[in-house]
Amino acid sequence: MSIQERRERERAHRHRLIVKTARELAETEGWEAVTTRRLAERIEYSQPVLYSHFAGKDAIVTAVALEGFEELAGVLSRARASAATPAEALAAAARAYTDFADANPALYDAMFTLTTDLPFGRPDSPAPLKAAFGELLTVCASAAGDRDAETFTEVAWSALHGLVTLARGGRLRAGQRDQRLGLLVGQLLATPDRP
Repeated sequence: MSIQERRERERAHRHRLIVKTARELAETEGWEAVTTRRLAERIEYSQPVLYSHFAGKDAIVTAVALEGFEELAGVLSRARASAATPAEALAAAARAYTDFADANPALYDAMFTLTTDLPFGRPDSPAPLKAAFGELLTVCASAAGDRDAETFTEVAWSALHGLVTLARGGRLRAGQRDQRLGLLVGQLLATPDRP
């Protein structure tokens, strides 16, 4: 292995370590606790080393979010694969989405509520965003009927995100998640009345 290859491997390792540590710190103490100083202390590198990888906290949040979208795509893919019918796939994906958000609150915040420079819904969107949206699109397409499948998927995603956000904020009654998901999936599967 050349010196250059070793340096690149070490740099990639430091990059992964920074992202992993930021995510762990955010999950245990919240994103407010994620500072370059705290990260530098935890990974035992200087702050200038952190800045050689990331311009600042927003860039770290972006890296964590990208990792989250990769994980979400996998979760949704497994949920879809476990279902026997398109309707079951939509229900399984809705449950998997909300389970993912509940299990990873700080990661979910990085993906959907904190400041990032990720371009959503554009041709230049990063592959992990496209993969996660693509999984939702796959399960929503059959329910869309003759409606635009991408717009239908955006509405379904918005509804799921709204349920997650309102539940996390304590704005929905506790213990009703399954009923809400059932109603949502039922509405998405319903054929709209045509004039």
